[in-house]
Amino acid sequence: MELQGKVAIVTGGARGIGLAIVDELTAQGASVVIVDSGVSIAGEAEEPRLAEKIAAGKERVAALCGDIAEAEVAREAVDLACRKFKSVDIVVNNAAIIRDAFIFKSDAGSWDAVIRTNLTGAQRLLAAATPVMREQAKNGRAPGAIVNIVSTAGIYGNFGQGAYGAAKAGLIGLTRVVAHDLARSRIRCNAVAPFAATRVTESIKPANEAQAAYKAKALRVPARYVARLVSFLASERAAHVTGQLFGARGREIFVFSQSRPAQRILQDDQKLDLKALEPHFTELVTDLEAFAGDPIL
Repeated sequence: MELQGKVAIVTGGARGIGLAIVDELTAQGASVVIVDSGVSIAGEAEEPRLAEKIAAGKERVAALCGDIAEAEVAREAVDLACRKFKSVDIVVNNAAIIRDAFIFKSDAGSWDAVIRTNLTGAQRLLAAATPVMREQAKNGRAPGAIVNIVSTAGIYGNFGQGAYGAAKAGLIGLTRVVAHDLARSRIRCNAVAPFAATRVTESIKPANEAQAAYKAKALRVPARYVARLVSFLASERAAHVTGQLFGARGREIFVFSQSRPAQRILQDDQKLDLKALEPHFTELVTDLEAFAGDPIL
């Protein structure tokens, strides 16, 4: 019960990884507000009251059925947490949709929808929640924690995932900025790239054998391993951890390196030559190929 008395807001918490996170947080003693619009993986209307069904009959779970990318919904989520459970200690930005298309076939509407849900939604909730979290810390409450659910698609890239990869890469950048912004308040912000059987995994259309192998193996990985890492990062045991990028793949936990200069050369006034940098170039592989090996369960 490491999170006894803590209050969390989890977006996209009515299914998949989000629901696994809700279950783990509550098992550790936290109260949780689920924010979920009940849309399909493509962001289309499906089960708009799903969050309420999940929360029904649970004393420490409340639901808000709405679009987290709407600033008013984000404020309402924070108000609900404060009104019903008296604080906001943990924020998990998990809500995401996916609309894949090669860049030469993509359309503006799909791009906008993915960026709006996957990145803007996180910004809206953090803008609403962090003033409350900072004020609580000033008043002597233990500093809170933020966990952003990202994706290796935002690190490695993958075929046809321009919008999804860009949104998740943006969320990694937002993680670093928020970690800096909240450092004085000792509120920490980390990111987790999950590997688990989800609607996103099910929607993968393999472009080669390596990607087909990745999908088959990923569909065997339960989401609870991701949820355990998120719960740990929300606990006091991780009070010193901020600005980091983790991965959870079954029992494996990764910490990813973050972009820093790997090598440096000086330009010649006469001729530019990059040969000295070439040994440090990053191989162009997709995330599905990079993690096509067997998960450890």
